[in-house]
Amino acid sequence: MFSLLYGLICFCALGCNQQASGQVDDGKRYICRAIPLSGDTSCPVTLLPELNAGSQEEELRNTVMQLRETILQQKETMSKQLGTINELTTKLSLCASATDDRKYEKGGSWGKEKQNTMGDVPRDPNDSIDNLGKTMQGLKDRLENLEQQQMRANVSGASFPSDLRDLLQRRLGELEKQLLKKVSNLEEEKSMLSNATAAYRLKTESTLNALVDRISELEKGGGDLKSPEQFKLSLPQRTNYLYGRITKSLPEMYAFTLCMWIKSSATPGIGTPFSYGVPGQANEIVLIEWGNNPIELLINDKVAQLPLEVRDGRWHHICISWTTRDGQWDAYQDGEKRGTGDNLAAWHPIKPGGVIILGQEQDVVGGRFDAGQAFVGELSQVNIWDRILKPVEIQSMANCTSYMPGNVVSWLVSNVEVFGRGAFKKPLEVCQERLPNA
Repeated sequence: MFSLLYGLICFCALGCNQQASGQVDDGKRYICRAIPLSGDTSCPVTLLPELNAGSQEEELRNTVMQLRETILQQKETMSKQLGTINELTTKLSLCASATDDRKYEKGGSWGKEKQNTMGDVPRDPNDSIDNLGKTMQGLKDRLENLEQQQMRANVSGASFPSDLRDLLQRRLGELEKQLLKKVSNLEEEKSMLSNATAAYRLKTESTLNALVDRISELEKGGGDLKSPEQFKLSLPQRTNYLYGRITKSLPEMYAFTLCMWIKSSATPGIGTPFSYGVPGQANEIVLIEWGNNPIELLINDKVAQLPLEVRDGRWHHICISWTTRDGQWDAYQDGEKRGTGDNLAAWHPIKPGGVIILGQEQDVVGGRFDAGQAFVGELSQVNIWDRILKPVEIQSMANCTSYMPGNVVSWLVSNVEVFGRGAFKKPLEVCQERLPNA
């Protein structure tokens, strides 16, 4: 059958060649094809379209390029498949070597040590464990990098996984609750502060009103003063907040004389009409009568009892003089010397820069008063000299013959401050009215 078809094709080709050789070349081309025996015995000829040489070359070039691209793609695909095959082969070899080593450990030697045919593929299980550790470390590093990327995405506003978003929402909710609680606490503190401010405002207004009243009383009383020293300090109650304060302090002294007019009927004891405290010694100079004890003079906390009696509710003029030489002291009442003594803080100089308080005993400089030691009564013409006055000088002041202001502290309205509601400066009676026999 095949021979018959081959013969027919050759016959047709020879016939067509003879016919073509007898004709003039007209530029046309012919092809022959096999036809079945039952078909038309004539040799049909299919005319090809006329093609010039340029179009043929272009078509051939395009075909070649397409074939080249196809070959390159197939080559790349084969290379990838070959890499995949090599990788799978390596993994299979690794698994097989690990399995063989386990068998070798269990069953003993097979008679010949196997060679490593995979090049750099490890045969030791420890190496496999190390590789797995390295792989896990790499995965851990990648996980940390992902977490850092998520944190950076949080800052940049990028989208987050649902778990991280839920965690952030919970944290934000907790922070919001804490913020609301803090705001509520601040509101409560604000309300309490407002109430405290209102109470403080009322207290301030009350204090200011009391101050205005006191100033009015002082202005009313001061208008009757005939001279700056003709006033008295009135302390009518035994409290720890009524007192007077001398605005001047004392210099360092090695002798002094303290004189004053005093009136009191308080029992038991008149209290503390005079106290001078310095840093480190609150009892530098103190004149005090407390309980049933006599009047005492304290210098640097050393004590001397004075033979003075002034609790009869009448005015009395008293003077106390002291010198550091042998601690000598003298006490005068109504111009007469009532007592003398020595060894009272001998050779101790009176320290400077302290505070003079009238009516209270100082536990610390300028404060911490005790109501039980407060003076109750009236004081006037409290003067201090830095020398020992002569007896005649003291007598002339006591019998109203003359008035001598102190050269260290003098009794002036401007030198005395009054503290406490109920303490006042008032006009002083004339000197003759203060005498004991008046």
